[in-house]
Amino acid sequence: MQQRRIGDRAVGAIGLGAMPLSTKDPRPSREEAIGVVHAALDAGVTLIDTADAYSRDEAEFGHNEELVAEALRSYGSPDVLVATKGGHTRSGTGWGLDGTEAYLRRACEDSLRRLGVEAIGLYQFHRPDPATPWEESMGALRSLADDGLVRMVGVSNADVAQIDAARSIVGAAFVSVQNQFSPGWRSSAGELAHCAAHGLAFLPWSPFGGVSAAGSLDSAAPAFAEVAAELGVSVYRVTLAWHLAQADVVVPIPGASRAASIQDSAAAADLQLTDAQLTRLDAS
Repeated sequence: MQQRRIGDRAVGAIGLGAMPLSTKDPRPSREEAIGVVHAALDAGVTLIDTADAYSRDEAEFGHNEELVAEALRSYGSPDVLVATKGGHTRSGTGWGLDGTEAYLRRACEDSLRRLGVEAIGLYQFHRPDPATPWEESMGALRSLADDGLVRMVGVSNADVAQIDAARSIVGAAFVSVQNQFSPGWRSSAGELAHCAAHGLAFLPWSPFGGVSAAGSLDSAAPAFAEVAAELGVSVYRVTLAWHLAQADVVVPIPGASRAASIQDSAAAADLQLTDAQLTRLDAS
């Protein structure tokens, strides 16, 4: 698979978003979910994105991290960059936020235990917490990196000003931004361009528009469906190839709950769109 860089690590150009393995309703069995991770690895995926809050509810907080760790162990502990996130909390089935330094350190230590590693490859602040100054949250990430608990740091759902503050506070350990971006959601185009200008990896989440919208991508993005028909491939493969063409710092992380889905997504790394096709898609 084509390779791209996140900090000092080379990874496959297409990653795996593991969230649906824990949050989709109904979700796959544990054996099926592990099979999805193994299929991704077989296809050349070397970036897996997870988070401590990816679970059905508060009672099984950490479910997705534990699942990813189990899948990697059973595969033979491959050389994979596992990116996890902290800062989201769960109350019952609801979602909350805590960006305080004390909480993020606790969350990181719990993630280390669940993942079974001495240091997390990429640790990302899940979402800005309006009740906590951004500078405090970024200082917490800097401390985690300085103390060797995490090797690289990223942020998610951040704007340009927050990205620049993270660059200033975290320093060289700050390597990535994970924002929503898809054919129907392009409001993060400015952040993507900013990452490209500063050599930061940009990890688009929900590259197909999210779990509820992915099934109707053909109708929601007709230009993408037209190009897919011309090429004889899925609209999902075309969509990911379009993502990759935005900038060489882009590493999409499509979610998958079936092995066939991530196998098709991984093939997008080898799909070349023409300039004319890209112009049509960019204008759609």
